[in-house]
Amino acid sequence: MNQLITTDAPRAIYVHIPFCTNKCFYCDFNSYVLKDQPVMDYLRALDREMEYTVAQTPPGVIDTIFVGGGTPTVLKHDEMEYFLQSLRRHFPNWAGDIEFTMEANPGTTDADKLAIMKAGGVNRVSFGVQAFQNELLTGIGRIHNTDDVYRSLENARNVGLTNLSIDLMFGLPNQTLDMLSYSVDRALELDLPHYSIYSLKVEENTLFHTMFQKNQLPLPDEEVELGMYLLLMDKMKAAGYEQYEISNFAKPGFGSRHNMTYWRNEDYYGLGAGAHGYVDGKRHINIKGVNPYNEAAANGLPRLDASEIDRDEAMEDFMMVGLRMLEGVSKARFAQQFGGQQLDDVFHKQIARLLRDDLLEPTEAGYRLSEKGLLFGNDVFGEFVGSLVQEHA
Repeated sequence: MNQLITTDAPRAIYVHIPFCTNKCFYCDFNSYVLKDQPVMDYLRALDREMEYTVAQTPPGVIDTIFVGGGTPTVLKHDEMEYFLQSLRRHFPNWAGDIEFTMEANPGTTDADKLAIMKAGGVNRVSFGVQAFQNELLTGIGRIHNTDDVYRSLENARNVGLTNLSIDLMFGLPNQTLDMLSYSVDRALELDLPHYSIYSLKVEENTLFHTMFQKNQLPLPDEEVELGMYLLLMDKMKAAGYEQYEISNFAKPGFGSRHNMTYWRNEDYYGLGAGAHGYVDGKRHINIKGVNPYNEAAANGLPRLDASEIDRDEAMEDFMMVGLRMLEGVSKARFAQQFGGQQLDDVFHKQIARLLRDDLLEPTEAGYRLSEKGLLFGNDVFGEFVGSLVQEHA
């Protein structure tokens, strides 16, 4: 089938594989325990969604693909091959330097599966490690141990996958400053190109939320958690890593280009159960349940909801996600996305207030978080939530 190559189609794809070996205690993602799930039916439904999607919005050249979950690497070898072939068939035009990331859990990636992933185009793997103490891992519902981490990374390198990242978490139940320090030191010994280090958020509809409500979740206090963030920033900087986003650190040139698509408020295809997409000023979310998604994809795009984003909301989003990046927001990119409107005119009051409070600082291109703003990012983002909607109401 000849596909029209467009210049303004999304250049990024997110695909959701919603299956996990078990549900972690903190996880509120759209994921389901793998046992007895109709995995192959799901992958066929995903293939149909791809077909409907490219018919509606023909793809151009794809710069980044990110496969998240769930745990995409719980797919069996034949399932993984089928899935990767689907992607390549429907989105055949890949940039020569494409970044193709797949999330993985340590212990779900044998050498053969990693070789299948690499042959299918995956060139970046992000492992959910979270901590280097087995007792902490057990306490958050992870089923891997630290030995699995080292084995999985070795397997990946042995098949030629070298662009590797790991996730760590801080602010975990019973975690101390020393424990985080130990985890960061072990992570840095691996000499990887990229690290994501997040604070625990207690989300509704999780086991941790239930425990929190009952006062049974022994979390570090706010002062300790702030100390953890300062510690990890210092350690990463001392090791030569650039903090290019609030929670992400990379060697030069190894920042996640896919995530930058989100932070720059640019378009992306969103495929799979519960996936979000942003195409041509419209956001959508797909049906979340596996069987309902499979049934819906038999007859068309499996949408739960779709809405046009009005300009005010899009401009607020631009500021909230863009300021997560340490480079900050660009006045030129703002004008380009919003028909020549000037960032300083639109957000004059908010920016003046944040500059006065030393939470923002000017750059040659626009504005970024100050050192103080980095520690109180949520206060900065809160300045923009609904601000234009209220002004224009």
